[in-house]
Parts: sequence; structure tokens; C-alpha cells
Amino acid sequence: MAMEAATEVYIVRAAPIISRRPKWRAAIAPLLFLAPAMVALIIFRLLPAGWLVQQSLSGPYGEFVGLDNFEFLFTAPSFAKTLHATLTFVAVTVPLQTAIAFGLALLFAENSRIFSSLRVLVFLPVFIPSSVAAILWGAAYRPQGLANALLASLGVSAQPFLSSPDQALMSITVMTSWIGCGYWMMFLIGGLKDIPRDLYEAAAIDGAGKFSSLWHITIPLMRRPLAFVIVADTVAAFLLFAPIALLTRGGPGGSTQLVMFDVYQQAYFFNDLPLAAAEGLTLMVIMMVIILIQFRLLSREKQL
Repeated sequence: MAMEAATEVYIVRAAPIISRRPKWRAAIAPLLFLAPAMVALIIFRLLPAGWLVQQSLSGPYGEFVGLDNFEFLFTAPSFAKTLHATLTFVAVTVPLQTAIAFGLALLFAENSRIFSSLRVLVFLPVFIPSSVAAILWGAAYRPQGLANALLASLGVSAQPFLSSPDQALMSITVMTSWIGCGYWMMFLIGGLKDIPRDLYEAAAIDGAGKFSSLWHITIPLMRRPLAFVIVADTVAAFLLFAPIALLTRGGPGGSTQLVMFDVYQQAYFFNDLPLAAAEGLTLMVIMMVIILIQFRLLSREKQL
């Protein structure tokens, strides 16, 4: 009894002490955990973005010029050609990679040993750095390279590939798709595995075939993974740099002069940082629009 009384006294006396603890101490621990991420966000994201805006509104000597850089940029025929080449590359690359990745995901989603081995082979190019992949494909695209050797075995004459204004951009698309299709395939396989098998069994009982199940079950339930792949692949296509810098340097005839490489040239070859910043800010706005489209697609999918 004496021990229980002592315990009760201890609890009664300790309660006011606990209740008097400052409330800010409970909030400081989460802030300490968030501090490194916030510092990194400020240093590596917000400050460069602010510098980019400041430079885009400045002249060659740091003076404020307002929107003159943007006016010059959008009235220059060279930037119109660059933007056209970039939009063409994105418009061709993204649907092509998405369609191939979706087809591969449907083919390799099964967990058999053969499909697992083939899935690894398709995904293997992802581990190759883009610079190394560009060098390999540059060797294959040479007049006496592997690509023309394969065409010769099929009775097709040698092609210029990277040295032709009509073929250079498509050649870059083929190279990037060799890497990208396997990468996006893995995201789509994950989405396919989340679809309940019961839906396919119920559709089969109702007499639905494979194509009907694909159209009415698989594609509607894959809207969210497909939206993510399309938007992420679009961003990756807009930011493509290494293959252009290593293989074509924007040529021939400006046919592969994409926006990201043009920003690099304006900054480091022509030493025009304000114009490069204006072009980079334009690219950032495009990225923000794409992110808004992504959120729109996801919210629309949630309403279905």
C-alpha cells in the first residue's frame, strides 16, 4: 500500500512538470529533419532559378534591359528553327518510345524464366551512360559501320544517317529509344502488375477476348502509369544534350539543334549569358507547363 501511494504521489507531481514543457520543443525535431532538404532546395534550386531570371533581364554588361532578350529570342529565325527541331523531336520520340515500351511491358509482364531473361536484355542499355551510348551509336552510324552493314545484308544501299539533314534527327531518336524503351517499360510493367487478375477472369467468363480486355480493362487502368511515362519522357526529350553534343553538335544544317544544346552554345561558345538565361527560362516554363499537364492527367484519372 505504501508503494502504491508513493507511485500515485509521483504521478501527481510529475504531471504538472510534463504539461509545462514548451510547445516549440515538439516542433523543432521535424524542422531539424527538414533543414538539410530545405537548404539543398534553396542552394541548388531556388537560388539558380533566381539567378536565371535576373540574368535573363540583364544586358551584356549587367544592366537591366527588361524583356529585350526574349524579344530578340522569339524574333530570331535561328531560335524558331531550334524550337521547331525540338518540338519535332519530342513529337516523334515520346509516342514512339511510349508505344514500344507499352508493347514490351505487355509482352514481358509475365514472370516466366524466358520473359525475365528477355526483360533484362531489354533493360540492359539503361545501365550504359548516355555519353558511352552516343559513342557506340556514332560508330554504328558511320558509312562503314554496323548499321549500313545490316542494311547491306538486306539489300538496302548505304545511308548517310548523321550526315544527312533529313535523317540525323531520326537517327538520334532511334538511339535514345534504344535506351528509353527499356527504362519506361519497367514503370509500365509495375502498373500492369497492379491490375487485379480477377477483372480478366471475369471478362473471360463474359466472353471477352484478349483485345477486348486490353481495350476495356488494361488501357483504362493504365492511365496513370501511362500519363507519368508520357510526361516524364517529354521532359527527358526536351533536356536531351549529350548525344547532340557528341555526335552532331546541332548539325547538319541545324537539323539537330535542340534547345538544350543551343543554351549551352549561347553560354559557352558565344559568351552571351543573358540570352542563354532567357532561353533557359523559356525551357523552364515549358517544363512547368508539362508538370501542370501531368497533375491535370492524374487528377482526371482520380475522378474516373
